[in-house]
Amino acid sequence: MKYYPEGIAFCNRKFDSLDEIKSSMASGEIIEGKVLLCDKEHNLHIDLGVISGIIPRDEGALGINDGTVRDIALISKVNKPVAFKIVGIGTDEAGKSFAVLSRRIVQLECMRDFISRLSVGDIITAKVTHLESFGAFIDIGAGINSLIPIDMLSVSRISHPSERVHINQTIRTVLKKREATKLTFSLKELLGTWQENADKFSVGETVTGTVRSIEEYGVFVELTPNLAGLAEPCESLKPGQRVSVYIKSILPERMKVKLVIVDAFDTAESNDELEYFVSGDHIDEWQFSPEGASKEIGCVFGA
Repeated sequence: MKYYPEGIAFCNRKFDSLDEIKSSMASGEIIEGKVLLCDKEHNLHIDLGVISGIIPRDEGALGINDGTVRDIALISKVNKPVAFKIVGIGTDEAGKSFAVLSRRIVQLECMRDFISRLSVGDIITAKVTHLESFGAFIDIGAGINSLIPIDMLSVSRISHPSERVHINQTIRTVLKKREATKLTFSLKELLGTWQENADKFSVGETVTGTVRSIEEYGVFVELTPNLAGLAEPCESLKPGQRVSVYIKSILPERMKVKLVIVDAFDTAESNDELEYFVSGDHIDEWQFSPEGASKEIGCVFGA
């Protein structure tokens, strides 16, 4: 069975009869539905069609029972899709039937059958769930979260993860580090080497870029997430601003791109779709710097 981030292949499942509910429960299938309500006991309510479904608080997420996951993880699920299994049928005080659901069981199985088997260098599909100054949190399967630190989102330096990814974005990411209780993922190794990115441009072209930092000696302009160039100082610019730049030179041996700023725009920076340069599901090593470059940059996964 494959496990995906919640909402990627969202189908707000509805049932027409109790027999369908019982059949789903017997098969153990994973279902997704949108949370309509988180009640005062922090139980999650979902419309299943013929009857309603309730995910009891204790079944809402791995770690809720032992306190390693806070209740905000349940409260924040209102109006969002969650994965669950039907584990029983109950009756409320008015004698009305409802389905008892468990998200915790799906997460437990996802941990056992998928996440625990991941090796450093494995590439998976993930979904950005929220952003903090230090990185992007991602759903790596069934609502289980992990982190991409800000310095692993791209080679080009950014001041906040929102400059690279956005909430609810589906991305590909590679497992960079595995610890006993924590997995760390990375994005930049999938976004191309220096040469792969530089090959997209030619000397003499004028292209669009984003100002990333302004120093006394010049302005760093991002051309792609893994490629930036340096232009002459310009006090009127600000980080995040879009500019057009003339490509003066491309120097692989120094990993340098020299630029001339042609024009600046007041429009907000464009959050373009990411371009991936790795199509497989695993990488063993990544050599960012070109052959013969004065500085060697890269990594070996699992080393």
